[in-house]
Amino acid sequence: MKLPLSFENRMKELLGTEYEAFEKAFCKDEDAAKGIRISEMRLADSADSGDEIRALYTNGRIPWSTNGYYVKEDSSPGKSIYHEAGAFYMQEPSAMITAAIADAKPGEKVLDLCAAPGGKATALGDALAEEGILIANEIHPSRVKILSENIERMGISNALVLNETPEKIASLFPEYFDLVIVDAPCSGEGMFRKEEAALSEWSEENVSMCAERQKEILRKAVKCITPGGRMVYSTCTFAPAEDEENIAWLLKEYNELRLTDIPAKIRDKVSPALSICGEEIASKCVRIWPHKQGGEGHFAALLIKDGFADTESVEEGNAESKNEREKEFKRGKNIALSREQRESFETFAKECLTKEGQERFKEVLTYSPKDTKVAFLFGENLYIEPFYFPGKGVKIERAGLHLGTFAKNRFEPSLALARALRAGEFANDVEVSEEQAKAYFRGDPIRDADPVLKGWVRLLVNGYALGFGKASGGTIKNHYPKGLRKDL
Repeated sequence: MKLPLSFENRMKELLGTEYEAFEKAFCKDEDAAKGIRISEMRLADSADSGDEIRALYTNGRIPWSTNGYYVKEDSSPGKSIYHEAGAFYMQEPSAMITAAIADAKPGEKVLDLCAAPGGKATALGDALAEEGILIANEIHPSRVKILSENIERMGISNALVLNETPEKIASLFPEYFDLVIVDAPCSGEGMFRKEEAALSEWSEENVSMCAERQKEILRKAVKCITPGGRMVYSTCTFAPAEDEENIAWLLKEYNELRLTDIPAKIRDKVSPALSICGEEIASKCVRIWPHKQGGEGHFAALLIKDGFADTESVEEGNAESKNEREKEFKRGKNIALSREQRESFETFAKECLTKEGQERFKEVLTYSPKDTKVAFLFGENLYIEPFYFPGKGVKIERAGLHLGTFAKNRFEPSLALARALRAGEFANDVEVSEEQAKAYFRGDPIRDADPVLKGWVRLLVNGYALGFGKASGGTIKNHYPKGLRKDL
């Protein structure tokens, strides 16, 4: 790999005697490091402890991630039934540090402002463990669809996927989030080996343009953080203009922001930032270098927003949103189900969901202004979404959890519901072999099933939910979405 001359000169100046080691590691002919992050939430439902996945595909733990692993050479985890079932997410090892530093907690309100393709968002959703809310936003229409598919594949039930500008997000959610992630679009210098386009499109002018664009995104992100909340800023570039210098600009521009220490269990596994903007930034921000940690290159910082929330304003905003929701519900626009639809879902719930499952989705069958979630009907598609979400004039790619579709006076459950249901919530779970799982993902029916089975069943392999099928006479008809079917 031939590096641009001006990039070489800058890195020589920054790294001094370390440059030769950096160049040797960064430009080696070997493939870029690959990683997988095993879903803790999906693992909790599985029949094993992830040992089979680790044995098949992994070669050591990624030190800054609690559930990230390096991928074995000559293995193809992306073509496995476990990947298709959402048991793990394939992610560049360095990129896992962002969600690790964020350390999202169940019940928090979290924004991933630049979320596609979904590595960070699905890690954050996993950490939230279905408590709280995740807003996963992506400005590019083509990339937001991939993001939505990954949210569904990984069984994240409390996420809204938006296709909005940072300006719009800031106007919708002032001082709302406990945690904001800005993994900013950057010049991608750390990805030169992995992504050929990053190398061919690189220039000093592009670095400067990226740095200015990042500042604009950060201006909007700061507005979204509740006082006492935190923000993780990260990039996959080596350029100080996009890394340390942007942090220095943030601290100068916003007195309410302060850098805070990254947990030692992560900081001790990576490198300090460069000292070009002062010792505080050098000691509290971190970098991953190809010649030191083996990753492709990353920068990250953790900031806290000091101050106190304007509780009166927040309460007024919540009350206004709640009143609008109640008006919409009473008018029957998009929210209220018809009597036939409600009866269809109730029939499905009684036949297929356990007592625990019915309790989880009670919002579909009942309505109360005290509910924190509400059933939402978009066309013939049924969703569960947060009650206070300001839905008017917002580009929504995925409106919460897609439960299924009403068709001809019956309810057909979705793939998203199959993945989001936890162990013990569905009455008819059926374990299949790995060969049967491959057949299911191809779109084939499952034959030689228990002839006693009748109606909707959820197919699993080692406890990982694949999707729904419909059983009759010893055969399970395939209901895996046609657009996702593939030969593994």
